[in-house]
Amino acid sequence: MTNELTSLPNIGKVVAEKLKEVGITTPEDLRAVGAEQAFIRLQTIDEGACLCMLQGLEGAVQGIRWHNLPKERKEELKQFFRMRKM
Repeated sequence: MTNELTSLPNIGKVVAEKLKEVGITTPEDLRAVGAEQAFIRLQTIDEGACLCMLQGLEGAVQGIRWHNLPKERKEELKQFFRMRKM
């Protein structure tokens, strides 16, 4: 398996660079940290971090496109995102 973040679904060059800025440099790092904690870190450097980014991170952790996340998980992420915006 490649050690590049961009090898994961939903992770392009821009998000990969942002993840590296917050200390997440490999797919294994992202899986270990999890989508929510990675998102919290990203919010420290990107005030425009959005729900789509959070869902993309979760999809990357699971190895699937974020569109294919289970409905229940998408709802959990929406609730988490709303709580972070308060």
